[in-house]
Amino acid sequence: MRQGSGRRAEHTVDERATVSLGLMRSFELLGKRWTGLIVAALMRRPAYFGELRRSIPGISERMLSHRLTELSEAGLLVREVDPGPPLRVSYQLTQTGEALRSVLGDLGSWAEKHLLDDTVAPRACGESDV
Repeated sequence: MRQGSGRRAEHTVDERATVSLGLMRSFELLGKRWTGLIVAALMRRPAYFGELRRSIPGISERMLSHRLTELSEAGLLVREVDPGPPLRVSYQLTQTGEALRSVLGDLGSWAEKHLLDDTVAPRACGESDV
């Protein structure tokens, strides 16, 4: 690592910063592409699959289904099947999912302040991040 003086910083193993297990787990789930956007969309209200698909431009049905399954398994949302006809599936955040409201709000505010330029461009629709 370089410091402003041009000298290399010397670090011992004990001085290195370690990341908490909780933060690692958070980014394993929420750091995946689309996951945060799905949670943010569900912050407004429960939604049907088709509504979620339309509210997140560029996400494929397959990816949305995959991410919803992950979020459900992690306990952040519940999936409810509405009896038909037609058969419809809705999704709603759990208390655990709702607890992300302030975190996502803070993250959005930070991004508006610090990432206003287009240096972080979204990937093309066909790219995956499974």
